[in-house]
Amino acid sequence: MNRRLILPLVVFLVGALALATAAVITFAPGNRTTSSGTASVGGPFTLTTQDGKPLSDTDLRGSPFLVFFGFTHCPDICPTKLFEISEALRAAGDSDKAKKLRALFITVDPERDTAEAMKSYLGSFDPRIIGLTGDRAAIDATIKAYRAYAKKTPLKDGDYTMDHTALVYLMGTDGSFVGAFNIEQTPEQAAAEWLRHS
Repeated sequence: MNRRLILPLVVFLVGALALATAAVITFAPGNRTTSSGTASVGGPFTLTTQDGKPLSDTDLRGSPFLVFFGFTHCPDICPTKLFEISEALRAAGDSDKAKKLRALFITVDPERDTAEAMKSYLGSFDPRIIGLTGDRAAIDATIKAYRAYAKKTPLKDGDYTMDHTALVYLMGTDGSFVGAFNIEQTPEQAAAEWLRHS
């Protein structure tokens, strides 16, 4: 191998290993709480639904819920994840427990994603998916609480896109972090896992 390629390759591998280690430490079951007993992922928030109504984390207590960060101008990841979540909700059926399931689609682009924009966008998905927006400070605080990532990236035409975390979070009936939710399994498997935490 060309010696000039070895150093960049080693640097890349070390960086990838560090990132993987950080993810394991952050989301490992033993690290879901801090020494003070507070959740290390998730936390209090009050945002605005696509219907223009306030919604807080306490409103969701009693049933497990999913959290996914994205934006309505997202070209592929967001619509794919929302479709998969919709399929899991469909597969969950219409039992009393299934009817109480909720998934939150929290925008990382509140400047464009108004309540009206969120409502129009989510019309193609299961109605149990709740779109949430708010002012920049409230959105940033929620992103930070969930240890998520979002960054505005300029495009050549003067527009912009958003880089963001594609993780789907599973939160328990008490609002605490259960773990990363595997939405890419079959809808039936995803529904069964989700309902298991009811």
